[in-house]
Amino acid sequence: MTTTPNQDWWRDAVVFQIYPRSFADADGDGTGDVAGMTDRLPYLAGLGVDAVWVSPWYPSPLADGGYDVADYRDIHPDFGTLADADRFVARAHELGLRVLIDLVPNHCSDDHPWFRAALEAGPGSPERDLFWFRDGRGPDGDLPPNDWQAMFGGSAWERVIGADGRPEQWYLHLFDVRQPDWNWNNPKVADEFDSILRFWFDRGIDGFRIDVADSMVKHPDLPDADPGTTSLDKHVGNPVWDRPEVAEIHRRWRRIADEYADSARGARVFVSEAYLPADRVADYVESGRLHTTFNFDALLCEWTASSQRHVINLSLVSHEAVGAPCTWVLSNHDNVRVATRFGKPVTGSAYGPEGLVTPSPDENTLWAMPTDLTLGRRRARAAALLELALPGGAYVYQGDELGLDEVDDLPEASLQDPTWERSGHTVRGRDGCRVPIPWSDTTSPFGFGPGGEPWLPMPEHWAATTVAALDGVRGSHLELYRAALAERRRNPALGAGTLTWDDTPAEVLSFTREPGFRCIVNFGTEPVSIPADARVLVHSGDASTGVIATDEAAWLAV
Repeated sequence: MTTTPNQDWWRDAVVFQIYPRSFADADGDGTGDVAGMTDRLPYLAGLGVDAVWVSPWYPSPLADGGYDVADYRDIHPDFGTLADADRFVARAHELGLRVLIDLVPNHCSDDHPWFRAALEAGPGSPERDLFWFRDGRGPDGDLPPNDWQAMFGGSAWERVIGADGRPEQWYLHLFDVRQPDWNWNNPKVADEFDSILRFWFDRGIDGFRIDVADSMVKHPDLPDADPGTTSLDKHVGNPVWDRPEVAEIHRRWRRIADEYADSARGARVFVSEAYLPADRVADYVESGRLHTTFNFDALLCEWTASSQRHVINLSLVSHEAVGAPCTWVLSNHDNVRVATRFGKPVTGSAYGPEGLVTPSPDENTLWAMPTDLTLGRRRARAAALLELALPGGAYVYQGDELGLDEVDDLPEASLQDPTWERSGHTVRGRDGCRVPIPWSDTTSPFGFGPGGEPWLPMPEHWAATTVAALDGVRGSHLELYRAALAERRRNPALGAGTLTWDDTPAEVLSFTREPGFRCIVNFGTEPVSIPADARVLVHSGDASTGVIATDEAAWLAV
């Protein structure tokens, strides 16, 4: 099978996210690699997805899971080589899968040659102008240039120690101290990323996921945050986030992507990562900018009929206004796994007709809450059917098709997320959703590799959720995903298009899509009868009961 030559394939594609370090280990060193990814591509083709997105596979000291890139034109030696990457792309295309990779344009690693040169060149040099180096405030420059905060905790500024051992300028890092921010006001930075895009497009890549697509441009005066706010607040006018100038960067990239569109594989595309409300993130996919953007309101939304319906409505209306499809997402490498999240007493943020009403509690509060994993998995199954029935595209994070839970008891010695250190060991971070995938066997490493301890320990209870344990088992989490993705491919009502809400009780979501498709999700306490004239296509519970029970969903032919 070869990749279908459809220019608009991205409008309804289901994309599977691979976190390379944790997907499959071919050489047995405990770290996932490109060869392991290639070996497992038939599994993804059989699952029924349309494309894969590979999280950063570049050379990196891995201070932030690979999002600290030291070389944008190579592969991390622990993962393989460029030749391995070429084989991966070629094999994916043979199986009818497109390949997206991460682009990390806001920051690089402090190991990047350009940043090392900037440190050596000294204040006022052209090398330093590629980043945000500034003198400090106060009599001796001992205070940061402004009050901006880093996403992983602490100040967004780090002071440089000169060759003579004396403190000198500060540099900006919106994330970890080892991730200096690029200065996109310098045209050399823009030219460099043009070249990076072309390098990978020339190697057959079908698109890019743009990491923090709302953060490249900063207010040129580097002012303090507005009174009553912090630099982390993404309000309109924030000096750090969602600056209007990012639009021209996106348009510049889009022009390059459009050059590579062809009749053989269709469009080359972008998906934006920007944690913004639906009405603002829709600007990122207006004509001539990026193709798609993750719908993080959907990921953050609590498991209630009211909030889910409001998020769906807001998303569809805002995207329709700019002629772009929605892109739905339930989980990724930065968030608590959906099966655990939906098993908590608080399942997410509350939304109303105008958007966010009540945000979810902070991470430590959520960690302290008990988890009913049986409940969480039941809701995760229903959420998957809801996501895959909505108009537009969707993303599946590796392991969600197995119903994997968050590993919330990792030994402290194994934690590697920079949040753990930057918070003074008070916030555990994202390692719990990045534990390697269990493929087979009954003990660790569960077929992840031929031997060796995995880079993060795998819980013993995952023996019941390996691919092998779920494969072919009627009603299993894996078979639910396979059934839903197969139906999505063959049913003309699914994918891009519109929906019509049905008249139902407040605690039931039901919508119809033409021709002849209906999705019902029951958030209430009473079962919902399946209409006598409807045929069940896919059911997250037991279709033989003739009902849709609490926290279940069904797809019907009507």
